[in-house]
Amino acid sequence: MTDDRMALVELIEQGADSDLVREMLAFAAERMMDLEIEAKTGARAGTRSPERLNHRNGYRERGWDTRAGRIELAIPKLRKGSYFPSFLEPRRTAEKALAAVIQEAYVHGVSTRSVDDLVKAMGASDVSKSQVSRLVAEIDERVNAFLTRPIEGEWPYLWIDATYLKVREGGRIVSMAAIIAVGVNTDGRREVLGVATGPSEAEPFWKAFLRSLADRGLRGVKLVIADDHKGLRAAASKVFSASQQRCRVHWMRNALAHAAPKQRPAVIAMIKTIFAQETAEAALQQWEQVADALREKFPKLADMMDASREDVLAYMTFPKDHWAQIASTNPLERLNKEIKRRSDVIGIFPNDASVVRLVGALMLEQNDEWAVSRRYMTLETLGSVSHNPIVSLPALAA
Repeated sequence: MTDDRMALVELIEQGADSDLVREMLAFAAERMMDLEIEAKTGARAGTRSPERLNHRNGYRERGWDTRAGRIELAIPKLRKGSYFPSFLEPRRTAEKALAAVIQEAYVHGVSTRSVDDLVKAMGASDVSKSQVSRLVAEIDERVNAFLTRPIEGEWPYLWIDATYLKVREGGRIVSMAAIIAVGVNTDGRREVLGVATGPSEAEPFWKAFLRSLADRGLRGVKLVIADDHKGLRAAASKVFSASQQRCRVHWMRNALAHAAPKQRPAVIAMIKTIFAQETAEAALQQWEQVADALREKFPKLADMMDASREDVLAYMTFPKDHWAQIASTNPLERLNKEIKRRSDVIGIFPNDASVVRLVGALMLEQNDEWAVSRRYMTLETLGSVSHNPIVSLPALAA
Protein backbone atom coordinates (compact mmCIF):
# COMPACT_ATOMS: atom_id res chain seq x y z
CA MET A 1 0.00 0.00 0.00
CA THR A 2 2.87 2.35 0.91
CA ASP A 3 4.69 1.57 -2.35
CA ASP A 4 1.54 2.30 -4.34
CA ARG A 5 1.10 5.60 -2.54
CA MET A 6 4.72 6.61 -3.18
CA ALA A 7 4.37 5.72 -6.85
CA LEU A 8 1.24 7.84 -7.07
CA VAL A 9 2.98 10.80 -5.41
CA GLU A 10 5.93 10.49 -7.82
CA LEU A 11 3.54 10.36 -10.75
CA ILE A 12 1.73 13.50 -9.59
CA GLU A 13 4.96 15.39 -9.00
CA GLN A 14 6.33 14.75 -12.47
CA GLY A 15 6.99 18.08 -14.18
CA ALA A 16 3.99 20.37 -14.62
CA ASP A 17 1.49 17.58 -15.07
CA SER A 18 -1.48 19.66 -13.89
CA ASP A 19 -3.67 18.04 -16.53
CA LEU A 20 -2.89 14.63 -15.08
CA VAL A 21 -3.82 15.80 -11.59
CA ARG A 22 -7.09 17.24 -12.85
CA GLU A 23 -7.89 13.99 -14.67
CA MET A 24 -7.21 11.98 -11.53
CA LEU A 25 -9.37 14.29 -9.41
CA ALA A 26 -12.15 14.15 -12.01
CA PHE A 27 -12.02 10.35 -12.04
CA ALA A 28 -12.09 10.19 -8.23
CA ALA A 29 -14.99 12.64 -8.06
CA GLU A 30 -16.96 10.70 -10.68
CA ARG A 31 -16.41 7.44 -8.82
CA MET A 32 -17.43 8.99 -5.50
CA MET A 33 -20.62 10.39 -7.00
CA ASP A 34 -21.45 6.99 -8.48
CA LEU A 35 -21.06 5.36 -5.08
CA GLU A 36 -23.18 7.99 -3.35
CA ILE A 37 -25.90 7.72 -5.98
CA GLU A 38 -25.90 3.94 -5.67
CA ALA A 39 -26.43 4.33 -1.92
CA LYS A 40 -29.34 6.72 -2.51
CA THR A 41 -31.03 4.66 -5.23
CA GLY A 42 -30.33 1.24 -3.72
CA ALA A 43 -29.03 -0.18 -7.01
CA ARG A 44 -26.31 0.34 -9.61
CA ALA A 45 -27.03 2.28 -12.77
CA GLY A 46 -28.91 0.30 -15.41
CA THR A 47 -29.67 -2.68 -13.17
CA ARG A 48 -33.05 -4.01 -12.07
CA SER A 49 -33.41 -4.64 -8.37
CA PRO A 50 -36.36 -5.08 -5.97
CA GLU A 51 -34.36 -3.00 -3.48
CA ARG A 52 -34.24 0.03 -5.75
CA LEU A 53 -35.47 3.20 -3.97
CA ASN A 54 -35.02 5.80 -6.69
CA HIS A 55 -33.90 6.29 -10.29
CA ARG A 56 -31.36 8.52 -12.00
CA ASN A 57 -32.66 11.34 -14.16
CA GLY A 58 -29.81 12.70 -16.26
CA TYR A 59 -27.02 15.07 -15.21
CA ARG A 60 -26.31 18.69 -14.37
CA GLU A 61 -23.07 20.41 -15.32
CA ARG A 62 -21.16 22.24 -12.58
CA GLY A 63 -17.67 23.65 -12.35
CA TRP A 64 -15.47 22.63 -9.41
CA ASP A 65 -12.53 24.93 -8.63
CA THR A 66 -9.57 23.00 -7.21
CA ARG A 67 -5.90 23.79 -6.62
CA ALA A 68 -5.13 21.85 -9.79
CA GLY A 69 -7.57 23.95 -11.81
CA ARG A 70 -11.23 23.89 -12.75
CA ILE A 71 -12.92 20.51 -13.20
CA GLU A 72 -16.23 20.17 -15.00
CA LEU A 73 -18.46 17.77 -13.11
CA ALA A 74 -21.53 15.91 -14.40
CA ILE A 75 -23.59 15.66 -11.23
CA PRO A 76 -26.28 12.95 -11.39
CA LYS A 77 -29.91 13.99 -10.91
CA LEU A 78 -32.56 11.90 -9.18
CA ARG A 79 -36.16 11.42 -10.25
CA LYS A 80 -37.26 12.02 -6.66
CA GLY A 81 -35.50 14.51 -4.43
CA SER A 82 -32.10 16.09 -5.03
CA TYR A 83 -28.45 15.10 -4.74
CA PHE A 84 -25.39 17.19 -3.87
CA PRO A 85 -21.92 15.57 -3.76
CA SER A 86 -20.56 15.30 -0.23
CA PHE A 87 -17.02 16.26 -1.28
CA LEU A 88 -18.20 19.73 -2.33
CA GLU A 89 -19.07 20.42 1.31
CA PRO A 90 -22.09 22.69 0.66
CA ARG A 91 -22.19 24.04 4.23
CA ARG A 92 -18.49 24.52 4.93
CA THR A 93 -18.16 28.18 3.95
CA ALA A 94 -21.16 29.36 5.97
CA GLU A 95 -19.94 27.58 9.10
CA LYS A 96 -16.52 29.20 8.73
CA ALA A 97 -18.13 32.60 8.18
CA LEU A 98 -20.24 32.20 11.30
CA ALA A 99 -17.16 31.26 13.31
CA ALA A 100 -15.27 34.23 11.86
CA VAL A 101 -17.99 36.72 12.81
CA ILE A 102 -18.32 35.29 16.33
CA GLN A 103 -14.57 35.42 16.89
CA GLU A 104 -14.33 38.90 15.39
CA ALA A 105 -16.99 40.14 17.79
CA TYR A 106 -15.13 38.51 20.66
CA VAL A 107 -11.74 39.98 19.74
CA HIS A 108 -13.13 43.49 19.35
CA GLY A 109 -14.79 43.33 22.75
CA VAL A 110 -18.32 43.88 21.46
CA SER A 111 -19.67 40.38 21.99
CA THR A 112 -22.54 39.56 24.30
CA ARG A 113 -22.43 36.93 27.04
CA SER A 114 -23.96 34.36 24.68
CA VAL A 115 -21.17 34.98 22.17
CA ASP A 116 -18.57 34.62 24.93
CA ASP A 117 -20.07 31.25 25.80
CA LEU A 118 -20.00 30.22 22.15
CA VAL A 119 -16.33 31.17 21.80
CA LYS A 120 -15.46 29.09 24.85
CA ALA A 121 -17.52 26.17 23.55
CA MET A 122 -15.53 26.37 20.31
CA GLY A 123 -12.33 26.12 22.35
CA ALA A 124 -11.22 29.49 21.01
CA SER A 125 -11.20 31.63 24.16
CA ASP A 126 -7.54 32.50 23.52
CA VAL A 127 -8.17 33.51 19.90
CA SER A 128 -5.95 36.35 18.69
CA LYS A 129 -6.52 39.20 16.27
CA SER A 130 -4.09 37.65 13.80
CA GLN A 131 -5.97 34.35 13.87
CA VAL A 132 -9.24 36.12 13.22
CA SER A 133 -7.67 38.14 10.41
CA ARG A 134 -6.49 34.98 8.66
CA LEU A 135 -9.91 33.34 8.97
CA VAL A 136 -11.66 36.51 7.80
CA ALA A 137 -9.34 36.86 4.80
CA GLU A 138 -10.01 33.26 3.76
CA ILE A 139 -13.79 33.77 3.85
CA ASP A 140 -13.75 37.26 2.33
CA GLU A 141 -11.79 36.08 -0.70
CA ARG A 142 -14.45 33.53 -1.64
CA VAL A 143 -17.42 35.71 -0.74
CA ASN A 144 -16.09 38.78 -2.57
CA ALA A 145 -15.35 36.72 -5.67
CA PHE A 146 -18.91 35.43 -5.60
CA LEU A 147 -20.51 38.84 -5.04
CA THR A 148 -18.48 40.57 -7.77
CA ARG A 149 -18.64 37.84 -10.42
CA PRO A 150 -19.84 38.83 -13.92
CA ILE A 151 -23.57 38.37 -14.53
CA GLU A 152 -24.20 36.82 -17.92
CA GLY A 153 -27.36 36.46 -19.99
CA GLU A 154 -30.77 38.04 -19.50
CA TRP A 155 -32.71 38.01 -16.22
CA PRO A 156 -36.40 38.87 -16.72
CA TYR A 157 -37.33 38.56 -13.02
CA LEU A 158 -35.50 40.18 -10.11
CA TRP A 159 -36.56 39.74 -6.47
CA ILE A 160 -35.19 42.13 -3.84
CA ASP A 161 -35.77 41.87 -0.11
CA ALA A 162 -34.31 43.28 3.09
CA THR A 163 -33.62 41.65 6.44
CA TYR A 164 -32.81 43.88 9.39
CA LEU A 165 -29.84 43.05 11.64
CA LYS A 166 -28.22 44.77 14.62
CA VAL A 167 -24.79 46.27 13.93
CA ARG A 168 -22.40 48.25 16.14
CA GLU A 169 -21.58 51.55 14.49
CA GLY A 170 -19.63 54.38 16.06
CA GLY A 171 -20.29 53.14 19.59
CA ARG A 172 -24.03 52.78 18.92
CA ILE A 173 -26.17 49.77 18.05
CA VAL A 174 -28.16 50.43 14.88
CA SER A 175 -30.61 48.47 12.73
CA MET A 176 -29.02 47.77 9.36
CA ALA A 177 -30.76 46.35 6.29
CA ALA A 178 -29.10 43.37 4.62
CA ILE A 179 -30.32 43.45 1.01
CA ILE A 180 -30.52 40.32 -1.15
CA ALA A 181 -31.12 40.30 -4.91
CA VAL A 182 -32.19 37.03 -6.58
CA GLY A 183 -32.86 36.64 -10.29
CA VAL A 184 -34.21 34.07 -12.73
CA ASN A 185 -32.52 33.93 -16.12
CA THR A 186 -33.94 32.90 -19.47
CA ASP A 187 -32.69 29.38 -18.82
CA GLY A 188 -35.09 29.14 -15.87
CA ARG A 189 -32.29 29.05 -13.28
CA ARG A 190 -32.28 30.98 -10.02
CA GLU A 191 -29.16 32.71 -8.74
CA VAL A 192 -28.28 35.08 -5.93
CA LEU A 193 -27.01 38.12 -7.80
CA GLY A 194 -26.04 40.50 -5.03
CA VAL A 195 -25.82 41.30 -1.32
CA ALA A 196 -25.40 44.72 0.27
CA THR A 197 -26.00 46.60 3.51
CA GLY A 198 -27.43 50.06 3.93
CA PRO A 199 -30.48 52.22 4.70
CA SER A 200 -33.36 50.55 2.85
CA GLU A 201 -35.37 53.75 2.37
CA ALA A 202 -32.70 55.90 0.71
CA GLU A 203 -32.85 56.25 -3.08
CA PRO A 204 -29.08 56.88 -3.48
CA PHE A 205 -28.36 53.55 -1.77
CA TRP A 206 -30.81 51.65 -3.98
CA LYS A 207 -29.52 53.35 -7.12
CA ALA A 208 -25.91 52.46 -6.23
CA PHE A 209 -26.84 48.85 -5.48
CA LEU A 210 -28.85 48.35 -8.68
CA ARG A 211 -26.20 50.16 -10.71
CA SER A 212 -23.55 47.77 -9.33
CA LEU A 213 -25.65 44.84 -10.60
CA ALA A 214 -26.01 46.50 -14.00
CA ASP A 215 -22.27 47.21 -14.16
CA ARG A 216 -21.59 43.50 -13.58
CA GLY A 217 -23.76 42.66 -16.59
CA LEU A 218 -27.34 42.36 -15.31
CA ARG A 219 -29.71 43.09 -18.17
CA GLY A 220 -33.07 42.10 -19.60
CA VAL A 221 -34.94 42.82 -16.34
CA LYS A 222 -38.68 43.02 -17.03
CA LEU A 223 -40.10 42.89 -13.48
CA VAL A 224 -38.65 43.85 -10.09
CA ILE A 225 -40.47 42.20 -7.16
CA ALA A 226 -39.97 43.91 -3.80
CA ASP A 227 -41.67 45.44 -0.80
CA ASP A 228 -42.71 49.09 -0.85
CA HIS A 229 -39.28 50.54 0.03
CA LYS A 230 -39.03 54.27 -0.44
CA GLY A 231 -36.38 55.01 -3.03
CA LEU A 232 -36.41 51.60 -4.68
CA ARG A 233 -39.18 52.51 -7.12
CA ALA A 234 -37.36 55.54 -8.52
CA ALA A 235 -34.01 53.75 -8.60
CA ALA A 236 -35.37 50.64 -10.37
CA SER A 237 -37.11 52.67 -13.06
CA LYS A 238 -33.96 54.70 -13.73
CA VAL A 239 -31.53 51.76 -13.81
CA PHE A 240 -33.60 49.01 -15.49
CA SER A 241 -36.76 50.68 -16.91
CA ALA A 242 -38.64 47.64 -15.61
CA SER A 243 -42.14 47.13 -14.24
CA GLN A 244 -42.35 46.84 -10.47
CA GLN A 245 -44.39 44.41 -8.43
CA ARG A 246 -45.18 45.34 -4.85
CA CYS A 247 -45.09 42.22 -2.68
CA ARG A 248 -48.72 41.09 -2.44
CA VAL A 249 -48.22 39.45 0.97
CA HIS A 250 -46.71 42.56 2.58
CA TRP A 251 -49.35 44.75 0.94
CA MET A 252 -52.12 42.60 2.45
CA ARG A 253 -50.61 43.00 5.93
CA ASN A 254 -50.48 46.76 5.48
CA ALA A 255 -54.05 46.82 4.20
CA LEU A 256 -55.40 44.86 7.16
CA ALA A 257 -53.92 47.42 9.54
CA HIS A 258 -56.83 49.68 8.49
CA ALA A 259 -59.44 47.20 9.73
CA ALA A 260 -60.30 46.09 13.27
CA PRO A 261 -59.23 42.50 14.16
CA LYS A 262 -62.83 41.23 14.18
CA GLN A 263 -63.46 42.71 10.73
CA ARG A 264 -60.31 41.36 9.08
CA PRO A 265 -61.61 37.92 8.03
CA ALA A 266 -64.39 39.56 5.97
CA VAL A 267 -61.93 42.04 4.44
CA ILE A 268 -59.49 39.26 3.57
CA ALA A 269 -62.26 37.27 1.87
CA MET A 270 -63.24 40.28 -0.25
CA ILE A 271 -59.68 41.10 -1.28
CA LYS A 272 -58.92 37.48 -2.17
CA THR A 273 -61.63 37.58 -4.81
CA ILE A 274 -59.40 40.03 -6.71
CA PHE A 275 -56.45 37.66 -6.86
CA ALA A 276 -58.70 34.74 -7.85
CA GLN A 277 -59.49 36.37 -11.22
CA GLU A 278 -58.18 34.70 -14.38
CA THR A 279 -57.13 37.85 -16.28
CA ALA A 280 -55.66 41.26 -15.54
CA GLU A 281 -58.79 42.97 -16.89
CA ALA A 282 -61.07 40.99 -14.58
CA ALA A 283 -58.79 41.61 -11.60
CA LEU A 284 -58.82 45.37 -12.23
CA GLN A 285 -62.59 45.44 -12.38
CA GLN A 286 -62.89 43.35 -9.23
CA TRP A 287 -60.36 45.61 -7.49
CA GLU A 288 -62.54 48.66 -8.19
CA GLN A 289 -65.67 46.89 -6.96
CA VAL A 290 -64.00 45.77 -3.72
CA ALA A 291 -62.51 49.22 -3.10
CA ASP A 292 -65.92 50.87 -3.60
CA ALA A 293 -67.57 48.33 -1.30
CA LEU A 294 -65.05 49.08 1.47
CA ARG A 295 -64.95 52.84 0.97
CA GLU A 296 -67.74 53.85 3.36
CA LYS A 297 -66.64 51.68 6.28
CA PHE A 298 -62.87 51.68 5.65
CA PRO A 299 -62.00 54.94 3.83
CA LYS A 300 -58.24 54.68 4.53
CA LEU A 301 -58.14 51.15 3.16
CA ALA A 302 -60.04 52.21 0.04
CA ASP A 303 -57.64 55.13 -0.51
CA MET A 304 -54.70 52.74 -0.13
CA MET A 305 -56.23 50.45 -2.73
CA ASP A 306 -56.73 53.35 -5.13
CA ALA A 307 -53.06 54.33 -4.81
CA SER A 308 -51.52 50.87 -5.08
CA ARG A 309 -53.65 49.07 -7.69
CA GLU A 310 -51.08 49.00 -10.52
CA ASP A 311 -48.24 48.10 -8.16
CA VAL A 312 -49.97 45.07 -6.66
CA LEU A 313 -51.42 43.70 -9.92
CA ALA A 314 -48.35 44.22 -12.14
CA TYR A 315 -47.59 40.47 -12.06
CA MET A 316 -50.78 39.75 -14.01
CA THR A 317 -49.29 41.16 -17.22
CA PHE A 318 -46.81 38.25 -17.24
CA PRO A 319 -47.44 34.54 -18.00
CA LYS A 320 -50.00 32.99 -15.70
CA ASP A 321 -47.66 30.06 -15.02
CA HIS A 322 -45.40 32.51 -13.17
CA TRP A 323 -48.02 34.35 -11.09
CA ALA A 324 -47.56 32.36 -7.89
CA GLN A 325 -43.81 33.01 -7.95
CA ILE A 326 -43.69 36.67 -9.00
CA ALA A 327 -46.63 38.09 -7.01
CA SER A 328 -44.58 38.41 -3.82
CA THR A 329 -41.14 38.11 -2.26
CA ASN A 330 -42.14 34.79 -0.66
CA PRO A 331 -39.52 32.92 -2.75
CA LEU A 332 -36.92 34.68 -0.56
CA GLU A 333 -38.54 33.78 2.77
CA ARG A 334 -36.40 30.67 3.24
CA LEU A 335 -33.24 32.70 2.67
CA ASN A 336 -34.32 35.35 5.18
CA LYS A 337 -35.15 32.72 7.80
CA GLU A 338 -31.71 31.16 7.41
CA ILE A 339 -30.06 34.58 7.76
CA LYS A 340 -32.10 35.29 10.89
CA ARG A 341 -31.27 31.89 12.36
CA ARG A 342 -27.55 32.47 11.97
CA SER A 343 -27.63 36.14 12.99
CA ASP A 344 -29.58 35.34 16.16
CA VAL A 345 -26.55 33.33 17.28
CA ILE A 346 -24.38 36.44 16.99
CA GLY A 347 -26.84 39.01 18.32
CA ILE A 348 -24.90 42.15 17.41
CA PHE A 349 -22.53 42.26 14.45
CA PRO A 350 -19.23 44.09 15.04
CA ASN A 351 -19.40 45.97 11.71
CA ASP A 352 -20.97 46.08 8.23
CA ALA A 353 -18.27 43.88 6.72
CA SER A 354 -19.13 41.03 9.08
CA VAL A 355 -22.76 41.17 7.90
CA VAL A 356 -21.74 40.88 4.25
CA ARG A 357 -19.32 38.08 5.17
CA LEU A 358 -21.94 35.88 6.84
CA VAL A 359 -24.86 36.69 4.52
CA GLY A 360 -22.62 36.39 1.46
CA ALA A 361 -21.35 32.97 2.58
CA LEU A 362 -24.91 31.73 3.12
CA MET A 363 -25.96 33.01 -0.30
CA LEU A 364 -22.92 31.44 -1.98
CA GLU A 365 -23.91 28.04 -0.66
CA GLN A 366 -27.56 28.55 -1.55
CA ASN A 367 -26.43 29.37 -5.06
CA ASP A 368 -24.50 26.08 -5.22
CA GLU A 369 -27.60 24.15 -4.18
CA TRP A 370 -29.76 25.91 -6.78
CA ALA A 371 -27.16 25.10 -9.44
CA VAL A 372 -27.82 21.37 -9.04
CA SER A 373 -31.58 21.56 -8.54
CA ARG A 374 -34.26 21.56 -11.21
CA ARG A 375 -35.19 24.69 -13.13
CA TYR A 376 -37.26 27.21 -11.20
CA MET A 377 -39.24 28.10 -14.34
CA THR A 378 -39.69 26.23 -17.60
CA LEU A 379 -38.05 27.33 -20.85
CA GLU A 380 -41.41 27.29 -22.63
CA THR A 381 -43.07 29.81 -20.33
CA LEU A 382 -39.99 32.04 -20.17
CA GLY A 383 -39.75 32.33 -23.94
CA SER A 384 -42.65 34.74 -24.18
CA VAL A 385 -41.23 36.94 -21.41
CA SER A 386 -37.71 37.38 -22.74
CA HIS A 387 -38.77 38.31 -26.28
CA ASN A 388 -41.77 40.54 -25.49
CA PRO A 389 -41.66 44.19 -24.44
CA ILE A 390 -42.82 45.29 -20.99
CA VAL A 391 -46.64 45.37 -20.87
CA SER A 392 -48.69 47.71 -18.68
CA LEU A 393 -51.99 46.92 -17.04
CA PRO A 394 -54.99 47.66 -19.26
CA ALA A 395 -56.89 50.87 -18.60
CA LEU A 396 -60.16 50.61 -16.70
CA ALA A 397 -63.32 51.10 -18.70
CA ALA A 398 -65.02 54.39 -17.98
